[in-house]
Amino acid sequence: MIKYLILLVFTCTSIYGSAQVKTDVSLYLKKDKNTYLDEISSESGNLFNKLGHHGPAIENQYLAIRVYFNKKAAIDIYSKEKPGLELKAKRWYPSKKDQLAGYGADYYKVGKTLGLGGVRLWDGENIIPLHPVRQRSAKVFTQADSSYLEMLSEGIPYRGKTVDILVRVSVYADKREAKVEAYSLNGEPVQFVTGINYFDQMKVVKEENYIATWGIHPEDVAAEKVELGAAILFNNGDFEKQLNDGTQHLLISKPSQYLTTWITSANARELEINSFQKFIKSLMK
Repeated sequence: MIKYLILLVFTCTSIYGSAQVKTDVSLYLKKDKNTYLDEISSESGNLFNKLGHHGPAIENQYLAIRVYFNKKAAIDIYSKEKPGLELKAKRWYPSKKDQLAGYGADYYKVGKTLGLGGVRLWDGENIIPLHPVRQRSAKVFTQADSSYLEMLSEGIPYRGKTVDILVRVSVYADKREAKVEAYSLNGEPVQFVTGINYFDQMKVVKEENYIATWGIHPEDVAAEKVELGAAILFNNGDFEKQLNDGTQHLLISKPSQYLTTWITSANARELEINSFQKFIKSLMK
């Protein structure tokens, strides 16, 4: 098994609106909200209901990202109205009063999909979740100008063998796009599945190197409905086919030990990228 190294370097606790700290991490148990963790693991592979915000989370000044700690391993987005760090203060779910006063909200709806840039596997005919597992673990870490989360799913049955899949999501100061990396740690080539979900009445744009959506997600935890843009950016040469299952546009990779994509998001409450046209223009830079 290929070994991987993780550097755990923590900065000071971030403060909303801080001019110095522009990225942060968050991982904690609901029963002990004041103790932040560097890592956690589970043989069942499911800590969805035990973890704050249902899994590890990271943020920069533009958005926050979480990965669900269960078989979906989906990627979800927390949207912001203005730049700043909010996870430590509001724990993903600001009150209605806070949202109307300028804090962000969870406008994105994952449902049963992989969300925005989530990772699964393809066995030649079917999508394979990162489950069942021998063990699933999550880690978060931060450096001077970036923050990362990792989720390692070990012992996934795949094409008559078992594989260990590591998903790493990285955010950077002053960069709206987040990097998603997937590794097959056993050295066995696999076919990764990633993509982006969508809902009725949404605008969808598909180009050679990105798929973007804009519109209202049917989310019920936010104080108000807000139009949301989301996009996955990719190297078209890394994929052998695309599928649309009616809820998500899926990208199926060529056999590989490694895959990287980028994800990004914006919403109509922001001052700059607050419309479909502006969001698409931002992807073309």
